[in-house]
Amino acid sequence: MDASPERDGKTPPKTAAAPRTRIQEKNRARILDAALATFSRYGYRGARVEQIAEDAGMSKSNLLYYFGSKSSIYKAVLADLLDRWLAPLRTLDPDGDPRQELTAYIEAKLRFSAECPEASRLFANEVMQGAPMIRDVLEGPLKSLVAEKSDVLRHWAARGLIRDIDPPHLIFLIWATTQHYSDFATQIAAITGTGIGDESFRKAALDTLTGLVFEGLMPRR
Repeated sequence: MDASPERDGKTPPKTAAAPRTRIQEKNRARILDAALATFSRYGYRGARVEQIAEDAGMSKSNLLYYFGSKSSIYKAVLADLLDRWLAPLRTLDPDGDPRQELTAYIEAKLRFSAECPEASRLFANEVMQGAPMIRDVLEGPLKSLVAEKSDVLRHWAARGLIRDIDPPHLIFLIWATTQHYSDFATQIAAITGTGIGDESFRKAALDTLTGLVFEGLMPRR
């Protein structure tokens, strides 16, 4: 008779998690949307699981079936928004035209600020708190992605398509200018009477930012 895991002291092999059903995916997305709104408004400490469940239209026990704790919800929200936030940077093509590639990237970042202001503010707040929940992501996948795309910028510079600059600083510059429109939306609205959600305002921002970036990036003839 074969020895059982309990008898021979061996840990049974882990089985792959079953794929989520369409309903499970839908419920999970509802929870993440509700949690994003709650965390961005109250912060991690002030947010309550009961409030997230109510906003998601489900019971607390049902919510905890998907996420076992407030911290696991918070980490899932941050992971989801980081994936969306970094998606445009991943598309920079070393074989593409720098002006087209960077214009598309800046435009995508401005659109994210317009469509997902709560996500941008939540991420900014997490980082300003020392990034306790996502430090491993910042020091791992994010650091690797910035290094990879810095090589793209160096590749363009080596081909004489842009000036030889310190790539991470250009990436930081784009982050700072595009995210400002969501993180400081109240200030912008007070000064201009509008914001990045207005299409004409966003177009003016895109034209200004790309003009300044490429004025500094284009090789001197």
